Amino acid sequence: MSVSASARASAGDEDLEIDHGGAIAVDTEQLRELGARLRRLAWRYEEAREAIDRALALVSSSAETALHVDVGALQRSGERLGALQAEIENACTGTLLMADAFEVVELRARAELLALTDAAASDAARVRLDTLIADDERLGTMADWLTAHWEEHRFDGLDEQYDLGGALSPLFAAGVLVGVGSGLGKVRPGLTLKGTADPVRVTPVKSSTPSAPQGSAAALRRMPGAGAQVAVEKYTMAGGATRYVAYISGTHNSLPWQAGEAEPWDMKSNTELYQGRASASYQATVDALSATGAKPGDQVDVVAYSQGGMIAAHLAMESEFDVSMQMTAGSPTEPTLGDDQTLIQLRHTDDVVSSLAAGGSAAGTGSPDSFTASREGDPHDGMQDLMLQAHSLEAYIETAEMLDASDDPRAEAVDEYWKELGEAVEIERIEFHAERTG
Repeated sequence: MSVSASARASAGDEDLEIDHGGAIAVDTEQLRELGARLRRLAWRYEEAREAIDRALALVSSSAETALHVDVGALQRSGERLGALQAEIENACTGTLLMADAFEVVELRARAELLALTDAAASDAARVRLDTLIADDERLGTMADWLTAHWEEHRFDGLDEQYDLGGALSPLFAAGVLVGVGSGLGKVRPGLTLKGTADPVRVTPVKSSTPSAPQGSAAALRRMPGAGAQVAVEKYTMAGGATRYVAYISGTHNSLPWQAGEAEPWDMKSNTELYQGRASASYQATVDALSATGAKPGDQVDVVAYSQGGMIAAHLAMESEFDVSMQMTAGSPTEPTLGDDQTLIQLRHTDDVVSSLAAGGSAAGTGSPDSFTASREGDPHDGMQDLMLQAHSLEAYIETAEMLDASDDPRAEAVDEYWKELGEAVEIERIEFHAERTG
């Protein structure tokens, strides 16, 4: 997959914004590559203008030749090429400047994240940061502006919920306050789940042999039903290699007074995962993968919704499986992934659950192919807001449909991922029901 530029895809009166995540529109290396291409193009225009200048000099040196050549038109062509060259050079300069500003944002976030886990790496990031700003004082101000713009708009629509004349405003603000105030919405590098999960039992309840999903919306529709919380698909590719895709659902029981009972996908697991503690739902997901045949080192990709996004984060960051791609919808957290791991996030700016992630990191995360697709999930206030409509799986499926329809190169690259799965010679799917046993 490859990244080219930020985009806004329209669907009716709703906008889907696709960017690299946080305050970053496009990966810095991609911007620098674009800047280099613009510089090469400017050189070509300069060569063409110089060729016209030589032709003008040659024509002007011969009165007879000048009679048969429109010298004025030739001169105007040279001037136009010179103007185009200047425009391209300006675009090149601006592109490279923006790449440096994005890198400043990335380095600030990286230094902060690594400060508690890898002091040497944090110091190295700060040295590079200081060098960039020393070379161009504008970069610090530009990075401040990018971060401020992201912070200003990361919760668009959340304050427009139907709230019974203000009575419910604290409810819709709670996610923002908790996410921003606690810092728990970003799973920092080196932080693993603490403690021991409640004992849990997973039981296969349904098996099938489906075809591969043909898009992001189709993948979200594969979330297991009411009788199961996690499904695992085993893909056997041509040549015998196997890979897995786990579908991890959101909370099944959100009643606080029933937390800790038989249902593992409950508010107890939500609280544990958000606070960085082992949960029965996480353990059940690992057990379901093992029961399907996944072994340490096997490729396990993840499609997850809500609480499932927190489980996906820790599968990618600390499990023994090779999680190279995950797509999450409405996750309360954002992981810190490596450059070889792709993260596709679907987020609604008016989703109080997603707001617990506090917008993630200003620098985004994951490989250059990673991106966040966001919009206001429910722009019309009404009684449905009391049911957290903006967080519903159906609303996120609509967002995924917009992503599937987008002509943004990153969205089209995701299509290639689903097509690759479609090349499997055999697909086995098992849905699992999990329950606490103690």
